[in-house]
Amino acid sequence: MASFDLARVNEHIARESGFVDDLLSEIGRVVVGQRYMIERLLIGLLGDGHVLLEGVPGLAKTLTVSSLARAIGTSFQRIQFTPDLLPADLLGTLVYNQKEATFSIKKGPIFANIILADEINRSPAKVQSALLEAMQERQVTIGETTFPLDDPFLVLATQNPIEQEGTYPLPEAQVDRFMMKIRVGYPTREEELEIMRRMARTSDRPEVRIVVRPRQILAARQVLDELYIDERVEQYIVDLVMATRQPRQFRLGELEGLIEYGASPRATINLNLAARAHAFLQHRAYVTPEDVRSIALDVMRHRVAITYEAEAEEITSDDLVQRILDTVEVP
Repeated sequence: MASFDLARVNEHIARESGFVDDLLSEIGRVVVGQRYMIERLLIGLLGDGHVLLEGVPGLAKTLTVSSLARAIGTSFQRIQFTPDLLPADLLGTLVYNQKEATFSIKKGPIFANIILADEINRSPAKVQSALLEAMQERQVTIGETTFPLDDPFLVLATQNPIEQEGTYPLPEAQVDRFMMKIRVGYPTREEELEIMRRMARTSDRPEVRIVVRPRQILAARQVLDELYIDERVEQYIVDLVMATRQPRQFRLGELEGLIEYGASPRATINLNLAARAHAFLQHRAYVTPEDVRSIALDVMRHRVAITYEAEAEEITSDDLVQRILDTVEVP
């Protein structure tokens, strides 16, 4: 890329990414800590990819998602997934008017910009499929009418990793539709103290203000296309994904009996998009290998299926992806 072009893109990125710090600061007024989760949600928003959050209850997942929706001035719906939920409860349905002998359409909660699918694994397969189809197609059909979903449209789904009784685990093909799977951890001691001081009061809790508009988010998505990504970085992304399928080619022969099947091409696409969004958050006009490494675990952990042998040895997909990151040569 010519230096003139890089200078122009740098200036453009600096101007368009100016809202990032304001947005992080505003959410930080309400949510203590969890910077990692907040940044990953922004990457999903900018990269136009859905995010699966996994963590025990009480880690501010719902608060963070609702705060993000308020801060960017978009509509927000929290849907509690339960075993008796029906697809119509999610998408909407046709309502019969007996007096006029006509049907009218009643839209469901899916018609919002940001959807929190709380405990998505609590609902049966047909409800999960209805949501995941809307995620993929960005449209919903009710009766004979098809409605496009609002833009931006982002699904943030949560799973509780410790309570599996009465759940319906997402099939691998459906999990693959999420750009990232994020593990949400406990706060530090200092953060826990601040959470207690701030939240153990019934009044004076801060309210989130609108600091960004949806049009700015959509404009930022367009800017991601302008970011410079060197061919060697592109090759590195492909190498990481290929190492999950053909580990022996990358001096990782010991992984062959541990990986059932490797990451899909969606991993390659999402690694590229997420790396661009990560660079954008740093106000940079180019993507580095470190951007790829920073988000690789979140993009790939749910796309690498482990064998029974790996389970017996208590090796997780995180362990395997980390081993790949440690071995594949960085440009």
